[in-house]
Amino acid sequence: MVKGVDDILHLTGELDVLPYYSKISPSLKNFLKRKMIASKVHVSNFFFLNRGSNKKPLYIKDFSAVDKKMLSLRKNHLKDIRNELNEKQELIWQYFPPRKLIQFFYATNDEGIGKPIERVFIDLDRRKHSADDARIVVLNLVNFIKNDKEFNKLLKIKKFVILWTGNSFHVLLLLKKRIDLKFYDRYLSYGSGKNKSESFIMKWADKISEKTKISVVAGHEKSDKFIILDSSNTPSGKLARTPFSLHVKDWKTYDGICVPVSIDELKNKTLISRLTKLTPDKVLKDLKKYERLI
Repeated sequence: MVKGVDDILHLTGELDVLPYYSKISPSLKNFLKRKMIASKVHVSNFFFLNRGSNKKPLYIKDFSAVDKKMLSLRKNHLKDIRNELNEKQELIWQYFPPRKLIQFFYATNDEGIGKPIERVFIDLDRRKHSADDARIVVLNLVNFIKNDKEFNKLLKIKKFVILWTGNSFHVLLLLKKRIDLKFYDRYLSYGSGKNKSESFIMKWADKISEKTKISVVAGHEKSDKFIILDSSNTPSGKLARTPFSLHVKDWKTYDGICVPVSIDELKNKTLISRLTKLTPDKVLKDLKKYERLI
């Protein structure tokens, strides 16, 4: 998407995502409470990750340190104005440098390995399938999860959060109680050697395929033949996209925005058309509406 100099990403006349991310940060305080922030910074032909495992941890509450003075200094290089920033401001600058397209992530269930799980993350990779096929799949996925008596006896779900990523969908199950990684390994992982009668995500994929006639499988490997249900970013040490993050096509272009959608919206055949027209300014205008869905 090519934007003019008057939008939120170009307040100073140059590209800077921080004014936008600082404005959406208050709406993420509950959703990202105690979660370590991560950023995917795009530069020519590659990207790099800033996260709590390779840098001092950053949390959503820290964005309150962003002020007008800090934003006015963003035309400069950090080394030249470092003494004018406080510790939090400098850390935010390192995670979100100016003049770069940056995607906003967080540690799904904390950094490190083997920690308890408080949310289940399912990514829908659609590859060459249409975004509307993904809409149909995610609607059926949520319905199968909600109506799966066996699963709901084992796991108590506090809330469903459905995210349009800017290209496809994520489904998050926010849990009433934390569960051990062993539960994920037994019931929510997948693989050729997996007992299919125990893997709920494999069973859901089969049921969706049967009902919708869209080819769906549980897995991680990308395929043009299938829509993939991938739960592998659930364990600690993995990252998930935050609501309101830009979806970046390459270092010069963003091609969508991550926003939450309701189950009722998923039933609307015109949903994808509306979602693909979103801009950061439109998201800010409807921020309170979106906030209620996370």
